[in-house]
Amino acid sequence: MVWLQAGSYYADSRGFAGTTSFDGSQVHFHHVTGEPGDDTGTFRWEGTNLVERGTNPDGSTFLEIWTPLPGADGATGSWSGPDHHVVRVGRHVVHVDSRAGTYGRL
Repeated sequence: MVWLQAGSYYADSRGFAGTTSFDGSQVHFHHVTGEPGDDTGTFRWEGTNLVERGTNPDGSTFLEIWTPLPGADGATGSWSGPDHHVVRVGRHVVHVDSRAGTYGRL
């Protein structure tokens, strides 16, 4: 699974993409493309990893540990259309549409 974030835009290879916002205590992930719903989370650093505890759109909770990707330096950007969303960070690209999410390297 790969998650890419470029500014406030994100794409998750599990099949959802959208925008993030922060209310001072929690990050909110607004799903715009793919899997519907919004989820929320809090973050803390453990060494070089970012640990997220959050709540899914169905009310269940999750714990995720995010590890930086090599090759993430370089160009970033986000593009979207009526039924797709693409985020690029360095050599990494995630594309999400209404059917699935895919990850690729440039």
